[in-house]
Amino acid sequence: MEHFVDRNLELDQLTDCYRSETADFIVIYGRRRLGKSELVRQSIDERDDAIYYQAVESTAPNQLEQFVETATAQYPSLRNVRRDWEAILEALGEEAAVVVIDEFPFLVEEDGSLPSRIQRVWDMELQDTGMTLVLVGSSISVMEDKVLSGSAPLYGRRTARIDLKPLDVSDAHQFFPKYDPETAITAWSIYGGTPYYLQTIDPDQPLGTNVQQGILSERGLLYSEPEFLLRTELRQPNTYFSILRALAHGRFTPNEIAGMAGVDSGSLSTYLQKLRRLRFVERHIPVTESPTSSKRGRYRISAPLFRFWFRFVYGNQDQLRLLDDDAYDELVAPELADYVSPLFERLCQRKLPELIDRRFRDIGQWWFKEHELDVLGLTTEGLVAGECKFTSRPVSEGVLSDLERTASEVRWSEGPADGETLYVLFSRSGYSDDLKRAADERNDVLLFELSDLVTSDSKS
Repeated sequence: MEHFVDRNLELDQLTDCYRSETADFIVIYGRRRLGKSELVRQSIDERDDAIYYQAVESTAPNQLEQFVETATAQYPSLRNVRRDWEAILEALGEEAAVVVIDEFPFLVEEDGSLPSRIQRVWDMELQDTGMTLVLVGSSISVMEDKVLSGSAPLYGRRTARIDLKPLDVSDAHQFFPKYDPETAITAWSIYGGTPYYLQTIDPDQPLGTNVQQGILSERGLLYSEPEFLLRTELRQPNTYFSILRALAHGRFTPNEIAGMAGVDSGSLSTYLQKLRRLRFVERHIPVTESPTSSKRGRYRISAPLFRFWFRFVYGNQDQLRLLDDDAYDELVAPELADYVSPLFERLCQRKLPELIDRRFRDIGQWWFKEHELDVLGLTTEGLVAGECKFTSRPVSEGVLSDLERTASEVRWSEGPADGETLYVLFSRSGYSDDLKRAADERNDVLLFELSDLVTSDSKS
């Protein structure tokens, strides 16, 4: 079943470029499986002036031949044009065509001179036409090096850039609309916001059945997905696998990661840098600190499916085989709340601007020595400090007292001296009566339910 969810902003941006009478050069990139190809196909669906060419791994002459075939099917007059990228693109410029080249990195790998040649024909001919050229790529390193970086031949030519991101939990919920908020958040914590993964979910089946059949079973569509993608991007992936496994098991400082992964701490940063560049891993710091100077970075796996796979599948394949249909109940279910908890915190951070009508400078986690806040928002009116509890017990007033104590430890030099701290609590299992009473009596405490996170679009 094909779903196409919420790419309205990107669709509008592309449509505006296609309609404009000036030349447009658009670069679309992002991690694999996010729906870049589907986005561009949707954007040209009803146009008769558009060419969509998906490059494949092949020889450079073969790639050019396939592009020419695709282009001449739409513009027969190109049959008389010399078989050459510059000549063909120049002829398409005269037609004011919309030209989409998907998986552009495959072309660059076979012909490293192609970006320079496109730059030459763009500068000399195309920028004065009504043409739209769209380059799409999943290999982030190739797109950055050859198209976007300051030293790339095509640098400065693009008129628009779309860095496609995963869907948020509200959009992901459209793939399983019958799931209640807790199940929807759990599903998002496993599959993330990647449309390709979300499409594997049968919304009429329980989440556990979907995970069992799609991820834990050898026959599942996603059983080998992270391994396949990593092997596509990395030449010697085994050390990377060990690092990702350590991250998935809650090791987040360089020393902890190196210790569990069995990697020399001196060389660890090189591996982490590569994983960050490929967007498999991200570094985060206390939200009050500077990204460039902070030494207190922690690392985490970016995509939820990778985190789930390295926690429950990688290294457990024999056990999964033995347990067969009981694997979800035996291995995953007992640890699920613990697994979801850090992703629940990330979700609460992301949703904060939708839930609270303040102007945020930044939102994230905060920690210092033994003190830690799940959510800290920096606003012009003061701090927004939050605690997230994905537990089976209602949150009590003691949690609020702890939150107030911890928030008083935060030092933020740019905040207003007399700014009032707003306290926010997020709970899976509701709140005790004493905490509800306290929140009713105070104007600096807000309590949120799971449904606020899944459906919230408006400011409260």
